Amino acid sequence: MIMLNVNGKDHQLEVAPDVPLLWVIREQLKITGTKYGCGLSLCGACTVLVDGKATRSCVTPVSEVAGKKVVTVEGLKEGLGERLRLAWTEEEVPQCGYCQPGQIMAAAALLGETPEPDDAQIDAAMSGNLCRCGTYPRIRRAIHRAARMTPERSES
Repeated sequence: MIMLNVNGKDHQLEVAPDVPLLWVIREQLKITGTKYGCGLSLCGACTVLVDGKATRSCVTPVSEVAGKKVVTVEGLKEGLGERLRLAWTEEEVPQCGYCQPGQIMAAAALLGETPEPDDAQIDAAMSGNLCRCGTYPRIRRAIHRAARMTPERSES
């Protein structure tokens, strides 16, 4: 039995400890925003937050996240999540959209650690998330836009 907290809800799961977190999220919990991409931790489509850190769920055994807080794109709602969704929409980032949940989760981890990143920090943080449509310039602009939306910046 593995205890897992996903998007603020506790779950008791009967799964083998080496099952990748992605399969538990998608198949057991039926939360489908997190995508399967390469299955090798190379593309970032499966990125979720584990205790605020960007984590590739396709290669992370579920036993490694027991007792930690897992957030998928569905669970990234208020505050930073809302700012990222608004910025993504205003910058018209998505094209095919397949990589976007992973991109948004990686951006959330970046802004959680670095509220006002520069271009180099954005490029470094997002370098593991691949977009076959090539929306990287829009992603960078959306991250800057989301950063400017922080309450601290809007009050100054």
